[in-house]
Amino acid sequence: MPTAGGRSLWAATAGSVVDTFDWTLYALLVPYFSGQLVAPGAAGTLVSYGGFAVGFLARPLGSVLLGWFGDRRGRRAVMLLSMVVVAAGCFALAALPTAGRFGTGSVALLVLVRVLQGLAVGADNSTVAAYVTETAPSGRRMLYSGIAYGGVILGTVLCYLALAGLLAHFGPQGLRGGGWRVGFAVGGLLGSAAALMRCWAAESPEFLAFARSGHQHEGRADARSWRLVRRNATAVFLMTAGLTSGYYLTVTYLPEYVRHTGGSTDAQSTTAMVAPLLILLAMMAATGALADRIGARPVFRFGLLLTALTTVPAYAAVGAGRLPPWLAATLVLACLAGPLATANVFFARLFPVPIRVMALGLPLTLSVALFGGTFPLFAEALADAGHVRLAPWVATAAAILSLAATRLVREPGQAHTDRDRIPAN
Repeated sequence: MPTAGGRSLWAATAGSVVDTFDWTLYALLVPYFSGQLVAPGAAGTLVSYGGFAVGFLARPLGSVLLGWFGDRRGRRAVMLLSMVVVAAGCFALAALPTAGRFGTGSVALLVLVRVLQGLAVGADNSTVAAYVTETAPSGRRMLYSGIAYGGVILGTVLCYLALAGLLAHFGPQGLRGGGWRVGFAVGGLLGSAAALMRCWAAESPEFLAFARSGHQHEGRADARSWRLVRRNATAVFLMTAGLTSGYYLTVTYLPEYVRHTGGSTDAQSTTAMVAPLLILLAMMAATGALADRIGARPVFRFGLLLTALTTVPAYAAVGAGRLPPWLAATLVLACLAGPLATANVFFARLFPVPIRVMALGLPLTLSVALFGGTFPLFAEALADAGHVRLAPWVATAAAILSLAATRLVREPGQAHTDRDRIPAN
């Protein structure tokens, strides 16, 4: 029987699986549903990718509104509410009327659903990071961070497997004809199961201790603490840029990148993405355990350096036909493994418990929205202009920016015990 810490970890991870399954599946299904829900051709694809970006732009607002609630009433309630909204949104996407039947109303409904899901996921991301940080056992915090963020990767694996299954069953034409609805319905079922798991999860003991001690207001009133919060929030915003750009370029946009450079995006190439993601999962567990021994910051920095050095050559080789897309994806994602594994706890521990969810959530979701959520739309616009090969250069520049931003991080020593402190530079 799993321990209380284990149940908390799996409840948090299950939600991350669903969040990512829904988000990635939407992006991968855009070429198939845009003709029905929006309009045929490139215009419909661009508008549908705009719906992807709008959902990300709603995340910062969700991190503030629901993050405020999570810092006052607890992490568990926000995680449960966000999962219910995401699951309901998946079912709604599966049932949306086509543009032929409902006109522009179908586009409006599509955007509305994505905004609501964006609000929920925006709160969930930072709440999960805070929850894992506060429930993980001492000495295994970075390992737990890697496992929890591994839910993001597992959700993507399930997404690619689901898309491959849909293509195998319906074929490309059948998927465009309405088979895409099945994928969103599966997301709704997964979300319902994750919501049940979160019903059984316990509240964070660290949050409960602070709530009982009555120190929340004292922490908010300290001017020095707020200066530190602002500095670390800026660092989180910049450090997230390289992670999210490289991840969404590789995991979400790679099939379209391959198509624009003359490759194929059939079921076989879709399934080929599973191997890089499974390798990434294993490497995240390994680098998380390593970070527990040597510190999060060195692991985080080294991964960003490797990402900056690898992305452009890997994508150039794909575009020239010298490297299979799945192998390029493996190389880039392997470089990102360390930063992805450590980000949850590394970032969350920069902020005090009473304001942790909101203080982490706003810069995190803003950065993901600006550098990640809009990346497929931005890359597709580059492709329409004939410059799709510039997309890897943008991701590389973001990785360099994130690497430089690690110098901004300052440890809030008054908020942590010695065993919790972030290792120095």
